[in-house]
Amino acid sequence: MSKMPEYIHDRMGGQLDKGQVADYVIVPGSQNRIAMIVSHWEENRMLAHHYEFLVHSGTLDGQPITTCSTGIGGRSTSIAIDEMASLGAKTFIRIGVTGGIQPDMAVGDLVIASGAVRMDKTSEHYVFLEYPAVADIEVTWALIAAAETQGCNYHVGIGATASSFYAGQGITCFDGYRNSKMNSIASDIQTANVCDWDSETATIFTLCSLYGLRAGRINVIVDDPDTGLYNPIGEEKAVKVVTEAVRLLMKWDKINLETNQDVMLPEYPRPIHDDNNESGGDK
Repeated sequence: MSKMPEYIHDRMGGQLDKGQVADYVIVPGSQNRIAMIVSHWEENRMLAHHYEFLVHSGTLDGQPITTCSTGIGGRSTSIAIDEMASLGAKTFIRIGVTGGIQPDMAVGDLVIASGAVRMDKTSEHYVFLEYPAVADIEVTWALIAAAETQGCNYHVGIGATASSFYAGQGITCFDGYRNSKMNSIASDIQTANVCDWDSETATIFTLCSLYGLRAGRINVIVDDPDTGLYNPIGEEKAVKVVTEAVRLLMKWDKINLETNQDVMLPEYPRPIHDDNNESGGDK
């Protein structure tokens, strides 16, 4: 019996080699979003096109950067994360589209995930359900800072990752099909203060935490509640925010390396000292 390769997809069908994938990888679901992402780089080239996985690498501010589409859902997303990680990726940022769950959300708003409800099913094969799907705090800070500098409307909170677009989100299926379990999904998720739905975030967060890698996620709300149609007005804005977030992470990582610190701390008020109490504590 022949020996199975270490990675079944064998580095995206044998199209990739070590050194071609950067530390920073932007992971959209759709291949179509790749062109929008790489338009913000100085240069790029396609390295692989393997099933739903389209991989480009290039430079941003002179530093290497990669983007890899994941396809839809946890199964293909886990392949992308494993493949990119095996080739040296260390930081993943998902960019996707979504429908807002909370009433204060509007089309074009951005949703930055601090964590995800693990309804993806795929992550259950990796670790027990009690293990949380959480974003890396530094990547989350970078996304928030980028959204602020771009003047975007954004929300930060927990998303939900479903394994089924229709039944898994309580949406009526073909020919009116519903079952009783579907009836409470939408209201339960909204009551739990979950921000939005997608099909990939929980898988990415879980795998990256297990592998000791960083991950973050930003979605843009495209489901228009007034028309029921897809409205892409915020997609370019989301791509700009992701690009700026990677720039910040590159800068912070360089500072962390030079100063021998683990994480870039946000600015915060310094303790108040007086002449009689240099420690700043109570007298």
